[in-house]
Amino acid sequence: MDAAEIVIRRLQGDADAALYREIRLESLKDAPEAFLSDYESEAARPFEHFASRIAGSVAFGAFRGDDMLGLAAYYVEPQPRRAHKGVLWGVYVRPAARGSGLARQLVQAALDHAADHVEAMNLIVERGNKAARRLYTGLGFVEYGLEKDAVRIGDRYFDDVLMMKELRRD
Repeated sequence: MDAAEIVIRRLQGDADAALYREIRLESLKDAPEAFLSDYESEAARPFEHFASRIAGSVAFGAFRGDDMLGLAAYYVEPQPRRAHKGVLWGVYVRPAARGSGLARQLVQAALDHAADHVEAMNLIVERGNKAARRLYTGLGFVEYGLEKDAVRIGDRYFDDVLMMKELRRD
Protein backbone atom coordinates (compact mmCIF):
# COMPACT_ATOMS: atom_id res chain seq x y z
CA MET A 1 0.00 0.00 0.00
CA ASP A 2 1.38 3.38 -1.01
CA ALA A 3 1.43 5.63 2.07
CA ALA A 4 1.15 8.71 -0.15
CA GLU A 5 -2.37 7.59 -1.10
CA ILE A 6 -3.54 7.49 2.52
CA VAL A 7 -5.22 10.45 4.22
CA ILE A 8 -5.98 10.38 7.93
CA ARG A 9 -8.67 12.82 8.97
CA ARG A 10 -11.29 13.39 11.60
CA LEU A 11 -14.72 11.93 10.88
CA GLN A 12 -17.62 14.37 10.62
CA GLY A 13 -21.13 14.46 9.24
CA ASP A 14 -23.58 11.93 7.86
CA ALA A 15 -21.37 10.72 4.99
CA ASP A 16 -18.65 9.76 7.45
CA ALA A 17 -21.24 8.25 9.80
CA ALA A 18 -22.33 5.91 7.01
CA LEU A 19 -18.71 4.85 6.43
CA TYR A 20 -18.22 4.46 10.18
CA ARG A 21 -21.30 2.23 10.40
CA GLU A 22 -19.96 0.04 7.59
CA ILE A 23 -16.48 -0.43 9.10
CA ARG A 24 -17.87 -0.81 12.61
CA LEU A 25 -20.13 -3.68 11.58
CA GLU A 26 -17.27 -5.27 9.66
CA SER A 27 -15.03 -5.06 12.73
CA LEU A 28 -17.64 -6.77 14.90
CA LYS A 29 -17.85 -9.67 12.45
CA ASP A 30 -14.09 -9.87 11.90
CA ALA A 31 -12.95 -9.67 15.54
CA PRO A 32 -15.93 -10.18 17.86
CA GLU A 33 -13.71 -10.82 20.90
CA ALA A 34 -12.06 -7.41 20.50
CA PHE A 35 -15.22 -5.38 21.10
CA LEU A 36 -17.90 -5.21 23.79
CA SER A 37 -20.66 -4.68 21.25
CA ASP A 38 -21.92 -7.54 19.11
CA TYR A 39 -22.77 -7.48 15.43
CA GLU A 40 -26.47 -8.31 15.80
CA SER A 41 -27.15 -5.53 18.32
CA GLU A 42 -25.19 -2.92 16.37
CA ALA A 43 -26.68 -3.89 12.99
CA ALA A 44 -30.16 -3.33 14.43
CA ARG A 45 -29.37 0.21 15.58
CA PRO A 46 -30.65 3.17 13.55
CA PHE A 47 -28.31 5.33 11.52
CA GLU A 48 -28.62 8.11 14.12
CA HIS A 49 -26.82 5.94 16.66
CA PHE A 50 -23.71 5.84 14.47
CA ALA A 51 -23.90 9.55 13.69
CA SER A 52 -24.15 10.42 17.38
CA ARG A 53 -21.33 8.01 18.26
CA ILE A 54 -18.83 9.85 16.08
CA ALA A 55 -20.27 13.23 17.06
CA GLY A 56 -19.74 12.41 20.75
CA SER A 57 -16.16 11.26 20.24
CA VAL A 58 -13.09 12.29 18.35
CA ALA A 59 -12.84 9.71 15.58
CA PHE A 60 -10.15 9.45 12.92
CA GLY A 61 -10.43 7.49 9.71
CA ALA A 62 -7.74 6.42 7.30
CA PHE A 63 -8.86 6.87 3.71
CA ARG A 64 -7.62 5.86 0.30
CA GLY A 65 -9.88 7.85 -1.95
CA ASP A 66 -13.42 7.32 -0.70
CA ASP A 67 -12.60 4.01 1.01
CA MET A 68 -12.17 3.98 4.79
CA LEU A 69 -9.39 1.53 5.64
CA GLY A 70 -9.26 2.01 9.39
CA LEU A 71 -10.55 3.80 12.43
CA ALA A 72 -9.39 4.98 15.86
CA ALA A 73 -11.42 7.10 18.26
CA TYR A 74 -11.43 8.41 21.78
CA TYR A 75 -13.81 10.15 24.09
CA VAL A 76 -13.23 12.28 27.16
CA GLU A 77 -14.55 10.73 30.36
CA PRO A 78 -17.91 12.44 31.01
CA GLN A 79 -17.73 12.67 34.80
CA PRO A 80 -16.14 15.97 35.92
CA ARG A 81 -13.66 14.27 38.25
CA ARG A 82 -12.51 11.97 35.45
CA ALA A 83 -12.58 14.50 32.61
CA HIS A 84 -8.78 14.72 32.63
CA LYS A 85 -8.70 11.27 30.98
CA GLY A 86 -9.65 9.94 27.59
CA VAL A 87 -10.63 6.45 26.53
CA LEU A 88 -9.35 5.03 23.23
CA TRP A 89 -11.93 2.84 21.48
CA GLY A 90 -12.90 1.25 18.21
CA VAL A 91 -9.40 0.79 16.78
CA TYR A 92 -9.71 -1.32 13.66
CA VAL A 93 -7.88 -1.71 10.35
CA ARG A 94 -9.35 -3.69 7.48
CA PRO A 95 -7.46 -6.91 6.72
CA ALA A 96 -6.09 -5.71 3.37
CA ALA A 97 -4.40 -2.74 5.07
CA ARG A 98 -2.94 -4.58 8.09
CA GLY A 99 0.81 -4.64 8.52
CA SER A 100 1.17 -1.26 6.84
CA GLY A 101 1.56 0.83 10.00
CA LEU A 102 -1.90 2.28 9.54
CA ALA A 103 -3.09 1.33 13.03
CA ARG A 104 -0.10 3.14 14.53
CA GLN A 105 -0.84 6.25 12.45
CA LEU A 106 -4.50 6.25 13.47
CA VAL A 107 -3.80 5.81 17.17
CA GLN A 108 -1.08 8.45 17.00
CA ALA A 109 -3.52 10.89 15.36
CA ALA A 110 -5.94 10.30 18.25
CA LEU A 111 -3.15 10.73 20.83
CA ASP A 112 -1.87 13.91 19.20
CA HIS A 113 -5.34 15.42 19.28
CA ALA A 114 -6.02 14.18 22.82
CA ALA A 115 -2.81 15.67 24.20
CA ASP A 116 -4.41 19.12 23.97
CA HIS A 117 -7.55 17.95 25.83
CA VAL A 118 -6.70 15.27 28.39
CA GLU A 119 -3.77 14.30 30.61
CA ALA A 120 -3.93 10.54 30.07
CA MET A 121 -5.42 7.98 27.71
CA ASN A 122 -6.84 4.65 28.85
CA LEU A 123 -7.79 1.62 26.80
CA ILE A 124 -8.87 -1.98 27.14
CA VAL A 125 -7.45 -4.68 24.88
CA GLU A 126 -8.25 -8.38 24.73
CA ARG A 127 -5.39 -10.32 26.34
CA GLY A 128 -4.85 -12.61 23.35
CA ASN A 129 -4.60 -9.76 20.85
CA LYS A 130 -0.80 -9.72 20.79
CA ALA A 131 -0.54 -7.43 17.75
CA ALA A 132 -2.68 -4.74 19.42
CA ARG A 133 -0.78 -5.07 22.69
CA ARG A 134 2.53 -4.65 20.82
CA LEU A 135 1.13 -1.60 19.04
CA TYR A 136 0.00 0.05 22.26
CA THR A 137 3.18 -0.79 24.15
CA GLY A 138 5.20 0.62 21.25
CA LEU A 139 3.25 3.86 21.56
CA GLY A 140 4.08 4.16 25.25
CA PHE A 141 1.03 2.59 26.88
CA VAL A 142 1.68 0.55 30.01
CA GLU A 143 -0.37 -2.32 31.36
CA TYR A 144 -1.82 -1.64 34.79
CA GLY A 145 -4.42 -4.34 35.27
CA LEU A 146 -6.04 -7.52 34.09
CA GLU A 147 -9.72 -8.38 34.25
CA LYS A 148 -10.18 -12.14 34.01
CA ASP A 149 -13.22 -13.39 32.09
CA ALA A 150 -14.19 -9.82 31.23
CA VAL A 151 -16.09 -10.77 28.09
CA ARG A 152 -18.18 -13.84 27.36
CA ILE A 153 -19.14 -14.86 23.85
CA GLY A 154 -21.22 -18.00 23.95
CA ASP A 155 -19.34 -20.34 26.26
CA ARG A 156 -15.91 -18.72 25.72
CA TYR A 157 -14.37 -16.15 28.05
CA PHE A 158 -11.81 -13.48 27.22
CA ASP A 159 -9.56 -11.51 29.55
CA ASP A 160 -9.12 -7.74 29.24
CA VAL A 161 -5.82 -5.97 29.73
CA LEU A 162 -6.11 -2.40 31.04
CA MET A 163 -3.54 0.03 29.63
CA MET A 164 -2.81 3.73 29.99
CA LYS A 165 -0.50 6.39 28.65
CA GLU A 166 0.26 9.74 30.23
CA LEU A 167 -0.13 12.63 27.81
CA ARG A 168 0.90 15.53 30.03
CA ARG A 169 3.05 18.00 28.20
CA ASP A 170 5.69 19.60 30.42
